[in-house]
Amino acid sequence: MMNATEERAGGAADRHVPVLLQRCVDLLAPALAAPGSVLVDCTLGMGGHTEGVLEQVPTARVIGIDRDPEALRLASERLARFGDRFTPVHAVYDEIGEVVSEHTADGPTPGAVQGVLMDLGVSSLQLDETVRGFAYSQDAPLDMRMDPTRGHTAADVLNTYDERELARILREYGEERFAARIARAIVRRRESEPWERSGDLVDLLRATIPAATRKTGGHPAKRTFQALRIEVNGEIEVLGRAVPAAIEALATDGRIVVESYHSLEDRIVKRALQRGTTSSAPPGLPVEPETHKPYLEALTRGAETADGPELERNPRSASVRLRAARRVRPTPDHLREARGTRARTGHEKPRKHQARKEDRR
Repeated sequence: MMNATEERAGGAADRHVPVLLQRCVDLLAPALAAPGSVLVDCTLGMGGHTEGVLEQVPTARVIGIDRDPEALRLASERLARFGDRFTPVHAVYDEIGEVVSEHTADGPTPGAVQGVLMDLGVSSLQLDETVRGFAYSQDAPLDMRMDPTRGHTAADVLNTYDERELARILREYGEERFAARIARAIVRRRESEPWERSGDLVDLLRATIPAATRKTGGHPAKRTFQALRIEVNGEIEVLGRAVPAAIEALATDGRIVVESYHSLEDRIVKRALQRGTTSSAPPGLPVEPETHKPYLEALTRGAETADGPELERNPRSASVRLRAARRVRPTPDHLREARGTRARTGHEKPRKHQARKEDRR
């Protein structure tokens, strides 16, 4: 077993197997055929999907967004050979509209891109580095921040949220049937000692979840760790803003591909794409008005999953659900305005993105 220092020394290509890589490239490539076409990889990670696109689609360039500075560093090293065809940006991917506006001003379609890719959830980097606290298999500080330079940690959540709120996030984000029981145990334990280490949480979960239920569903800590990670990083709120923003960033004939890994993510993606592939005209009209016609065309029949060879090559693909669509026309004004109103009454984005200047040695 490698220690944390040895893990960080490994290159990105050695540590990351991108999920459904060829399928993603095949879906995106037709939109990237013209010289200067731009793909936004919203969840760059260690750059595996971006590398596949840059290798197989020589006309494309990629803007890679990630909130994790270490992921940006490793991906930039991996992709340095592509020169200015790759641009790393330190941001949260719901800021895609701002990123696209800034980095496409001199391109063939200013303010718009030809492709968007999202590979959601926790990255291999975050899972594999023990010190990040994402993995329940190793004892580590309870951090779980995708950007370790800002925001509250998993320990902060466990030490400050009340019992009802803890139960809610475990139930909603982890689909944990014993959410109330676990939340009660978490609060009781912190009365004598604050939460600091993941190993202590794993021990509590083993003691709290009935042994008879552990025979199915994987490790007893899996759902709680997922829920904490989602809460710490605001993943559901970010995704809810990001998918509509990504669709709006697409030029006509542009394509969006999204890989999700649990039902909450997939539901948000499915609804956003369905809104675009469904007519908004009132039922019963003899002729569908042009302004109510669908603005997206589905490229997948429902959600695609990993086949046998993919599962054998990459066990982390077991829960993937892939959906894709093509923009066929601009979003009608009445739908864009309605969505803008909803966005203004929701959560405000807490961060301003900043471009990452990487040394391409």
